[in-house]
Amino acid sequence: MNYLVEVKNLKKNYSSKEAVRGISFNIQEEQILGLLGPNGSGKTTTIGMLLGLLKPSAGEIKIDKMNFETNRIDILSKINFISPYIELPKKLTVKQNLTVYGKLYNIKSLKERIEYLTEKLRLDELLNRVTGELSSGQKNRVSLAKALVNKPKVLFLDEPTASLDPEIGDFVRSFLETYKKENKISILLASHNMNEVTRLCKSILMMKDGVIIDKGSPSDLIKKHGRKNLEEVFLKLSRNNHESY
Repeated sequence: MNYLVEVKNLKKNYSSKEAVRGISFNIQEEQILGLLGPNGSGKTTTIGMLLGLLKPSAGEIKIDKMNFETNRIDILSKINFISPYIELPKKLTVKQNLTVYGKLYNIKSLKERIEYLTEKLRLDELLNRVTGELSSGQKNRVSLAKALVNKPKVLFLDEPTASLDPEIGDFVRSFLETYKKENKISILLASHNMNEVTRLCKSILMMKDGVIIDKGSPSDLIKKHGRKNLEEVFLKLSRNNHESY
């Protein structure tokens, strides 16, 4: 089986606090893996380590068969990230933002890449507008274009549709489904939108207190825990104590 992301015994300690306590998982090619858990469960810390923003206290991360510690530069060119809580430079236009980020990644045929993303994400009327003046839905699509400008093999999504209205949220989810199939990328999705996770993810990891407390497909977890939907499973696991896998 072809894994684009391999995580083994990953740990992160802050002084006396263990934020992530020896988790292991894999993400297959063309898979959207859901990462769920209450606030403080270790999700953001885990994503930070996978992005190279935080140095693990122990464990190993491989992306596209390469060890992160020894192949950092090569790996960073293969990944990208989107979060509504991290804004692009507000005073630049949309086109300027995409151009700057494209040049940071040394993208060849950058003009064509921006044109492709502009068409797919409906950015035509936004290109010459100042980014800081856009609505939340418009900013979301621009941020997604930025995250895809380097044609990443692995995309990390942290609450990608937070604060979006239903129509724009559905557009983003549909776009991600199509883009994943056409480009064979892997996605790690951290979200509190259980309907979104149920729709997009074939497999889910549930984290609490820095460990993985359960995993499986949405339907399997719903059946296993005797609940009606994934939100009820989330509430049950978040409120109870479980042994990690």
